[in-house]
Amino acid sequence: MTRTRIKFCGIRRKQDAELAVDLGVDALGFVLVPRSKRYIDPGRAAVIRAGLPPFVTVVALFMDADAGEVQTAIDALRPDVVQFHGREDAAFCASFGLPYIKAVAMSGPTDLSRTARQFRSAQALLLDAHAPGAMGGSGKTFDWSCIKPVGLPLVLAGGLTADNVGRAVRTVRPYAVDVSSGIERRPGVKDPERMRAFVRAVRRADGARR
Repeated sequence: MTRTRIKFCGIRRKQDAELAVDLGVDALGFVLVPRSKRYIDPGRAAVIRAGLPPFVTVVALFMDADAGEVQTAIDALRPDVVQFHGREDAAFCASFGLPYIKAVAMSGPTDLSRTARQFRSAQALLLDAHAPGAMGGSGKTFDWSCIKPVGLPLVLAGGLTADNVGRAVRTVRPYAVDVSSGIERRPGVKDPERMRAFVRAVRRADGARR
């Protein structure tokens, strides 16, 4: 059985990154979108990144930034993966020479198969509850029953908490789950107990699937 990977997104503090690593979280997301409540300057993100051990994936999030802005942030942070949340097309996403994830707004009818064909060069699709053109991290879920396999790994996001992530894992069987608001005290400030509870819930759900 494949283990469900875990990504903690909206990291802004060194202590939150360190606890995530201690909990065995697979990936940390840094939001490089200035209008986001969880925005972190690429230079500050790079300081946190420099203290991470090997084998923790660093993800840089962008939304409708121009190519120069994206490249400048990549040069500062040196992420392993880039994640795009806006209207970027596949050619733009792939143009930076890094693996990329494309976020898909799931608030309304969505043809995931078509999106998967458009972004077949992506490493994964991230399914979030936000509307097109909006940011994630809203704390809202969407109808998981509409998700079908599309030939790309799926990362499930949107309103996940320790209380519902087990059901999400059992229902969707995603490659990974992505959480931000569900482990926070306030935007950009993580809650240690919620972080621990979320990881425990994912591990329990994985164990129940064996």
